[in-house]
Amino acid sequence: MAARDETSDSTFTEEERAAMREHAAEVKASRKRGTSKAEKAALDAQSVVDKIAAMPEPDRGLAERIHRIALEVAPDLAPKLWYGMPAYAKDGSVVFFFQDAAKFKARYSTLGFQDAAALDDGSFWPTSFSVTPEFSLDDERTVAELIRRAVG
Repeated sequence: MAARDETSDSTFTEEERAAMREHAAEVKASRKRGTSKAEKAALDAQSVVDKIAAMPEPDRGLAERIHRIALEVAPDLAPKLWYGMPAYAKDGSVVFFFQDAAKFKARYSTLGFQDAAALDDGSFWPTSFSVTPEFSLDDERTVAELIRRAVG
């Protein structure tokens, strides 16, 4: 996790503030008038592709693989940016997202699931997973199954 700026009163890191600014820009862009629902969906999907393309390696390769899996397994999910991260939504609610390691200067990337994901398993279950450059074909199958379960 990035170090906090001890010289300011802020409780947020610069990376966290940047993510909030990205989210504000995403909300503003989504409210543009005169854009049809189909045009908005296409713009959102393209913004995800563009964000992934701008990631440094190995994050970019991981994000590309997860994006491909998401589109294959759950084509009804809508790709969109969420706090500057590729995310996939159902009925307007984010189901899961990919957080690249570089975003918050973390040791690993994260695949995270939100409340809209139907992953409930008793009274205790994981909602986020570390993703490393060693991400294997078996891992891809696990992610595909998680996404299938998440969308119900």
